[in-house]
Amino acid sequence: MDHYDIIVGTGLLELIAAALLLTPRTVTIGAILSCGLLAGAIMGHLTKLGIVVKDDDGLLFALACTVLVSCAVVILIRREQIPVVDPW
Repeated sequence: MDHYDIIVGTGLLELIAAALLLTPRTVTIGAILSCGLLAGAIMGHLTKLGIVVKDDDGLLFALACTVLVSCAVVILIRREQIPVVDPW
């Protein structure tokens, strides 16, 4: 598998996650998918890329953290819609 294929596949998953987040019936699924994608992005920043990428002053890292927290809040609010999670 080529490096280009991984980039395209990740971008396609991000596009699907965005579409799911914008559709009211699938917001929870989109938030779960986004959390997984952003956790991978954050781990990439922490292990290989570094916090600052191409002189962005850590903007991409900060945005990834912000969106991850936002998706976690959406999951917390809509936890009753996830069948495998006990709604406290």
